[in-house]
Amino acid sequence: MTQVSGIGSGQAAFAAAMQGARAETPAAPNASDDRAALEKAAKAFEAVFTRQLLSSMRQASLGEEISGSSGLDQFREMQDAHMAEGLASKGGLGIAELILQQLDRKP
Repeated sequence: MTQVSGIGSGQAAFAAAMQGARAETPAAPNASDDRAALEKAAKAFEAVFTRQLLSSMRQASLGEEISGSSGLDQFREMQDAHMAEGLASKGGLGIAELILQQLDRKP
């Protein structure tokens, strides 16, 4: 990911994951391909959600920082993005699994 700041980067990451999931799906997909694409999109959504959650938590600070600078802010955004992606890939909050359970139901 080239852009790390704000909500736009999260939306771009989710859109890229969805686009990649669609591009990887052949004309006549089988169930395992559908499941893999759904899992990829669910994990991307969890990463975006977690990144926004961490960003909101940082903005709700209770006091002034001693060493606040634009460089420090950019580093923290990158750190939050990396942490969010790591949590999502390992099922940290369980959101991706819940999405999979909800969307993978057979009618």
